[in-house]
Amino acid sequence: MDTKTLITESKARFSHNSAKAYLQEKYSSKLLVAEQGGLWKADAVTINILSSFTTKKLVLIDTFNNPVEVDRKELLNKLKDIYVSATSEYYAEWKELEAKR
Repeated sequence: MDTKTLITESKARFSHNSAKAYLQEKYSSKLLVAEQGGLWKADAVTINILSSFTTKKLVLIDTFNNPVEVDRKELLNKLKDIYVSATSEYYAEWKELEAKR
């Protein structure tokens, strides 16, 4: 390989990795939800914690490390909706990016 080809390929790889990092950050922020007096991340951990309990009210630690009493089912439904929506959009954009590679 000549130097020009190596430079072109490394720039393309850097650009691709930068685009992937941008997408990850973009959709990570879309998973944050202000709800019921706390700030929550709609991720698998939080959804699983909410799913594992059966009580109506539950005290959880939010992203600012504050204890917040929440309506478990209401928060669970909200986080699941946001998670599915954001990850579906993320996947669509990621597939588009990978196709350009």
